[in-house]
Amino acid sequence: MGLGKRTDYGDAKYAGVQVPFTGDVPATVEAYSLCGFDFVVTPLVRDNWRPPAPAVPENGSLPSPFNRDDCLYINSSQWANQVVGQVSDWIQPDSPDPAVRQQSVAALRHQLGWAAHLGLQAVVLPPPHRPARCPNYAQVLSQALQGLTHMALWLTVPLVISNQSEQDQQQGAQQGAQGQGRTEQNGGAGAAASPAGPGALDGWEAWHQVRAQCDHHNLLGAALLVGPTLPSAASLDRWRGESVKAVLLPTAVFTANKRGYPVLSKPHQELLAMFFKMGVQVVLTGEACHDVPPPAPPAPGAPAGAAVAVGPDGSPLGFSISNPGEAHPLRPYWDYLCFLFRRLEAVGEQERQEASYRDYLQVPLQPLQDNLESQTYETFEKDVQKYKLYEEAVYKALKDKLAAAAASSETSSPYDLPIASTSGRGSGRQHHHQTTHGSSSSPAAAAAAASGGGDGGPVVVLMVVGAGRGPLVRASMRAASRAGVRLRVYAVEKNPNAIVHIQQMLRSEGWEADVSIVSADMRHWQAPEPAEILVSELLGSFGDNELSPECLDGAQRFLAPGGISIPQSYTSYLAPATSHKLHHDVKSYKDLEHFETPYVVRLHRHHLLAATQPLFTFSHPNPSEPIDNSRYASVTFTRDPAAGAAVLHGFAGYFECSLYGDVLLSIHPPSHSENMFSWFPIFFPLREPVYVPAGAPVEMQMWRCCSAHKVWYEWAVTAPVAGPIHNVGGRSYWVGL
Repeated sequence: MGLGKRTDYGDAKYAGVQVPFTGDVPATVEAYSLCGFDFVVTPLVRDNWRPPAPAVPENGSLPSPFNRDDCLYINSSQWANQVVGQVSDWIQPDSPDPAVRQQSVAALRHQLGWAAHLGLQAVVLPPPHRPARCPNYAQVLSQALQGLTHMALWLTVPLVISNQSEQDQQQGAQQGAQGQGRTEQNGGAGAAASPAGPGALDGWEAWHQVRAQCDHHNLLGAALLVGPTLPSAASLDRWRGESVKAVLLPTAVFTANKRGYPVLSKPHQELLAMFFKMGVQVVLTGEACHDVPPPAPPAPGAPAGAAVAVGPDGSPLGFSISNPGEAHPLRPYWDYLCFLFRRLEAVGEQERQEASYRDYLQVPLQPLQDNLESQTYETFEKDVQKYKLYEEAVYKALKDKLAAAAASSETSSPYDLPIASTSGRGSGRQHHHQTTHGSSSSPAAAAAAASGGGDGGPVVVLMVVGAGRGPLVRASMRAASRAGVRLRVYAVEKNPNAIVHIQQMLRSEGWEADVSIVSADMRHWQAPEPAEILVSELLGSFGDNELSPECLDGAQRFLAPGGISIPQSYTSYLAPATSHKLHHDVKSYKDLEHFETPYVVRLHRHHLLAATQPLFTFSHPNPSEPIDNSRYASVTFTRDPAAGAAVLHGFAGYFECSLYGDVLLSIHPPSHSENMFSWFPIFFPLREPVYVPAGAPVEMQMWRCCSAHKVWYEWAVTAPVAGPIHNVGGRSYWVGL
């Protein structure tokens, strides 16, 4: 029935329960669904089942390895979606004993084949008995994955693996080989330095051993087994970017509150909350082990067999229940999971709208080459916060212009020229020859004249380059109204279709006398007069990836000496990232080109391995002669050893922009502008995942390359291991000039 009616955390609302082997699947599913669980995890075979010994087939016969009473039986696909199979725990494909190894491999293959035949949604696999060395286990799984189309394999991964428990799991193997295997494991894993704590092994390492040998297959996921002791918070964060399919939560992990009801510790609650938000399902395992007080007597008039419903703390909820599942011993655990799920903070409207874009790869826009559609403009224009920031930047620039004009009038001669042309819409040249007289000789009068207080006073010339449908024109006019300044605006836009929208805006707002529409490419247009403020919205997710430097360097010829560019500067940032989802999606294209293309993506199932580092900075106006927008940077990311080892799938990119003064526009996580959603981060993938040992730094090189007709990026990892340079010569991706 789900942990709650809310749908903002995806499949996390569906909880499962581990049950013993059953010969009657419909009855078992129904009994536990009455208790509240949405699916059951049940063994595929009885505990005492073993595969038949190899034999020479007689007369071409192919006997089944199963008898009807020994295996899970489902005769209807309607139950398959509510059942997850479980492979036998005794299987040890990497046992030092050849007989045990051979029998285990055969059993694993038979059970996976039977589960695929039944059409189950997933199968839970036992944890590797030798976590640091399990090639046979991985080989069998890899072969099985080649033949699967939809059934997922959930590898049980204990978050913390104790050395002693590993030794206990190998008691069935030969004693001499067991000791040798222990020495190899302890020496290779470095347990003392494990993020799981002294005397323990890192469960992530066991997971990585298997999935790396299975070539990071998308149908192989982790089912994390939670114990009473959790590893460090830093090491737990690694799982945000991994293919975690379920959390196995034993009843023994729960403690009892004052009323005797099962509850979880604060760290365990935070762990579940993290996975709930990632859409990960919880599976309750084990028998009920808490003495819960009996239910209160039913209210008068309640139906026979009813009882008063109580909350996780034992307090009456004010209504009676008669569902037989309410009396199930595991019901208090399900109730507590519901309590944790329902108290998660509500997802905001902005995040709800972005949900469909989570981890969805999009190639960055090429606005110089392509004319955007009206719907794309409309989406960007919904970002109210962005235009508030632009309005504030223009407002502060105008106020500074006003203050500068007032200050300069104290020392100016009555024959000095004004800061801008007077009213009128001529070429501007004749207006510049007009001089100020009379009242302009005092600071107060000069300020009033600069503000455009009179019909014939000077105005500030402002140009919006790349005006789109006009939102920056609107923001500038609002800023001028606040500052008490008259503007003469030139709205420059190369998309002829967007011009119609600007015309409509000017007509509806009554700004036709104040705004001139220029349907031209800013790189080729010749302005009739210089501008004191140049406003643009040409930033991409990486700051410079939509050619803002090239466009603004060409447009800065419009600026008068001392003119202001909004934005003034912007810096790109990078961080190494883990994201199995993004790596798989790029890999699914099966070509080099997509691994050498950066993507705009709303990052969700990801983890940053280290803090972001600055990369490229561009400032406007650019005084360099000649101007060169090519860049090179070598960046080293240091990592906390307590975070453990990790796998590197690529780099997440952001930008931080100074519009004017202290007005900051940013998607950089430490300074992200609140409620702004126009830009998602950018992701630079790597062809092959890179294993990063605990505490090892990550070093990468990036180039921004320029030619006469295109701009492109090249990137490469040089530590902990050197890798190939991606997108050499812009062979796979470039931005056209």
